Amino acid sequence: MAIEGLTIIGESINDSVPTTAQLYDAEDFEGIKRLAKFQQEGGAKYIDINVGTRESSVMEKAVKAVCESVSAPLSIDSPDYELAEAGLRTYDISRGKPILNSISPLRTEMFDLYRIVPFRPILLLTEYLNTSGQGAPSKSVDDAYSAAEFLFAKAKALGIDNDDIIFDPGVSPIGTDTEGALARLIGTLKKIRSNPAMSGTHASIGLSNFTVMLPPKRKLDGTPVKSSLESALLTIAYPFGLDYVIGSVRRNYNILEEGHPALECIRECLELSGMASVKRVRKFYR
Repeated sequence: MAIEGLTIIGESINDSVPTTAQLYDAEDFEGIKRLAKFQQEGGAKYIDINVGTRESSVMEKAVKAVCESVSAPLSIDSPDYELAEAGLRTYDISRGKPILNSISPLRTEMFDLYRIVPFRPILLLTEYLNTSGQGAPSKSVDDAYSAAEFLFAKAKALGIDNDDIIFDPGVSPIGTDTEGALARLIGTLKKIRSNPAMSGTHASIGLSNFTVMLPPKRKLDGTPVKSSLESALLTIAYPFGLDYVIGSVRRNYNILEEGHPALECIRECLELSGMASVKRVRKFYR
């Protein structure tokens, strides 16, 4: 069953994608335009733009090219203040608020960019400030939720509506998850959803990262195995507020029926720990 209400942020215009990096290297912004059009036509509601560590001028040219080619709003994707600023300054606000991906507890100066263009922030919860005020990776639900509370307060101080706030609890490759990252993801979503003050906020992950370490394979009916595992995660997480994904319009994300092997696999992984979870994924592949 298709996932009604799921917002896809098209992931393809990203320097980490080799073919896209080649377009940037060649300054082929007509190719960037084609990628943007393909994603919008495929159902992406936002087009993500990530230029890696390139110059600000590349971000400006990419944003301008995409704004010329599609009507969808953009997701300006960079942890670098200057690159994010360049993207926001070039952005055509008439198409709606952009997303800024992303702001973490260690990069709160990114909120200052709100004065340039009001944006919808993705708030990254994979790091938090410990009791000493030092940054540390989130290892538990409490760590991630601490980051959520901290960043939520910063966003509300700017007057950002709950509907414009998007939490990113982070996702790890399921094929190598020996530290319970999957359980932390679901637990964090549940805890955010249980806070009435955060009602109406959204959540997003880079969904392709969930299966990035797994080999390509198809089931007997031709369905890609990676796609089925991603749909299994969405089936579990969507009811807890995971309604945005940075993903591929080439994937057919669905709510899976009870008893689906991929859904059973992910549910069992939630209960397992260490190598037992990895072995369960390997068993599913076999």
